[in-house]
Amino acid sequence: MLQLIWLASPALPVGGFSYSEGLEAAVDRAGVATEKAASDWLIDQLHLALTRGDLAAIAKAIPAWRRGDLAHVAELNAWVLQTRETSELRAQAEQMGRSLLEWLRNHHTASTQQIAACAQLQPTYPIAYALAASATQAPLRDCLLAYAFGWAENMTQSAIKSVPLGQSAGQRILARLAADIPAAVDHATQLPDSQRQAFSPMLAILSSQHEVQYSRLFRS
Repeated sequence: MLQLIWLASPALPVGGFSYSEGLEAAVDRAGVATEKAASDWLIDQLHLALTRGDLAAIAKAIPAWRRGDLAHVAELNAWVLQTRETSELRAQAEQMGRSLLEWLRNHHTASTQQIAACAQLQPTYPIAYALAASATQAPLRDCLLAYAFGWAENMTQSAIKSVPLGQSAGQRILARLAADIPAAVDHATQLPDSQRQAFSPMLAILSSQHEVQYSRLFRS
């Protein structure tokens, strides 16, 4: 449990705090200007993007790491890269993956062989997280809950800074996300490979616009 809390912490040095995953562009261009709008946006992003994409991939990658199926891990890593629809979203996945791999090198949660195999993949963050979580031997559902809550905390902080909102509003948004996370995780674990997807065209458009946004706080 402590290892999962550590992995979910915003203090983990992977740079998650520097990304808004399109939310900043949504504030600028899509009218996300209130607590309710930000909350609705993030709930939709949880169910339409994170659940069907990253969480579903991690749900397959953790068992693959545990049984040493490196071919499946590589396939999942390639899928994550290929489904990042803008350069900044891909750069985020790659940078956070590299940073988490460096963190793993200084801990004893993954074996030297696993770290070497992960490094050869040029890992994305979901796949590097799957390695870190697999080494904890925690149940799969708990690993996904930790990932989703870590994402929710980072996105809530992005909303507080970019809308902007107060801390109490942020806590209400986080509470709403936390209430939806268990169902999202259960959905992700039930998705077969054929139904995993990353289809969120408005988010892709906003991310592309964010790349040239005049003034911004976040890297995505």
